[in-house]
Amino acid sequence: MTAFWIILAYLVVLLALGFASNRFAKKTQEDYFLASRGVGPFMLLMSLFGTTMTAFAMVGSSAEASQTGIGVYGMMASASGIVHAMCFFIVGVKLWAHGKRFGYLTQIEFFRDRFESSGIGLVLFPILVAMIFPYLLTGVLGLGSCITGVTQGAFPSAFASTNGAVPPWLSEGIIVGVVLIYVFVGGVRSTLWVNTFQNALFLTLGVAAMFVIADRLGGFDNATRMAVENKPSLLKRTLDPKDRPAYEASVARYEAALEKWQEAKAGPPPRRPAAPGLGKLEFLSYLLIPLSVATFPHLFQYYLTARNAKAFRMSVIGHPICVLILWMPCVLLGVWAATAVVDGRPVVPPDTNPNQILAMAIKNLTGPVMGGLMAASILATNSLDAQFLVLGNMFTNDIVTHYLGRKRFTERQLLALGRAFVVGVVAVTYVVSLAEPRAVFRMGIWCFTGFTSLFPVTIAALYWRRATKWGAYASIVAGGATWYGFFHASGFGSVEHYTVWGMLPVAPVTLASTIALVLVSIVTRPPRPSTVERFFGKPAHAQ
Repeated sequence: MTAFWIILAYLVVLLALGFASNRFAKKTQEDYFLASRGVGPFMLLMSLFGTTMTAFAMVGSSAEASQTGIGVYGMMASASGIVHAMCFFIVGVKLWAHGKRFGYLTQIEFFRDRFESSGIGLVLFPILVAMIFPYLLTGVLGLGSCITGVTQGAFPSAFASTNGAVPPWLSEGIIVGVVLIYVFVGGVRSTLWVNTFQNALFLTLGVAAMFVIADRLGGFDNATRMAVENKPSLLKRTLDPKDRPAYEASVARYEAALEKWQEAKAGPPPRRPAAPGLGKLEFLSYLLIPLSVATFPHLFQYYLTARNAKAFRMSVIGHPICVLILWMPCVLLGVWAATAVVDGRPVVPPDTNPNQILAMAIKNLTGPVMGGLMAASILATNSLDAQFLVLGNMFTNDIVTHYLGRKRFTERQLLALGRAFVVGVVAVTYVVSLAEPRAVFRMGIWCFTGFTSLFPVTIAALYWRRATKWGAYASIVAGGATWYGFFHASGFGSVEHYTVWGMLPVAPVTLASTIALVLVSIVTRPPRPSTVERFFGKPAHAQ
């Protein structure tokens, strides 16, 4: 019960921050969506970091580490710290400059002007929404599983079917409702305040939990020794011979359970055990995933909030350090939780949902207060607020006002339309999360794969004068179509470690997007000189 009340208090604090931020708001569209472009270095760092380090980072990384091992840090965190900072520098600063100069509120506005195409929003908007959808799903699933994990046994009579835990349908509904309220009240300013508070919370408590749990397991050496003895594959890139019999037995149990499920067609399908280890090409293709931050629409919105270009300096320098502070404890806790044995019993039962492993380990190895605080810190790792806000922003500015006319609507009507669209998308996400949950890490990878497909056209828009409208269309469609094709072939994320030619789908998806962009741009008419001069300046020989 203690953990539940701490979580409830945390949600109340979020609402309070949202309402407090509204007192400083100006009643303008630019202030609601961009905080009047006045955000300083520290708050920008906290917002960019918090938006990239979602439930995927804490819940997803520990879940994946418990299944495939410590290599998850190498394939995601080490690359993310460096690549994210690079994207802030080569993409974020340039987009901020264009946004400041031309008054952009969304990335579609930038693409529309850069590629001289009023209709590009009709292609890009549905693709962006489709790609944000699995991102929203990872947040809802991760946060819901966290609350379910730490409240086990708290309400034995009220929620007997979930072992006394708050059921996902309730926990996910409460979280989504709270986030919607403070976003609708305070706009981007409330998300900035909340992100700064949340990041300070989960960075501090994540490290604290690592030391507390290590102490309960007999120290770092003993916790790691249990991993070596009980499941050495988690500390290697390939399957250890010692683990092969256990893995083959788990696969046999899965196949038997799957056969029964196919006959009965009742309840959720059994979860296929993940084979520890990764192939070399699959591991290397993970390096492309962090490029997705250059194309997130909600991150683009945060770029535009910066007070000046110098505000990005702290993000470029500090982001890799923050990634290390967050990911290292989560990955270690995932490995320890999957292998630790205390008093002859595993800390986490072998059949535990991977999304709940971190929460279960915290609950079983720490006191109720630490468990509640850590649960609150896990709830802090979400970017639902930024995603909700940018969906409303894109719908009102890129679709409604651009194609139907700004003068046809009042400010109140536009706000209502944007909120209604957000609520509709969130409602669909909520229903899907209850119908057939997926692993948070796997859904996150699919989301990032889709956004990485837009990296070539983003870089071309900023740095290649010859990139054309039709090249942009071809790149967006080719990337989106191949992404959807592979996503569909994987059972919409249900297939474990789905690869194409031994690589993650992100590699062929990005390749298709790049080839389409270059080939079509070369054979089509270049942009007008006035457009090129507007975004790139005059050529050196003309000055």
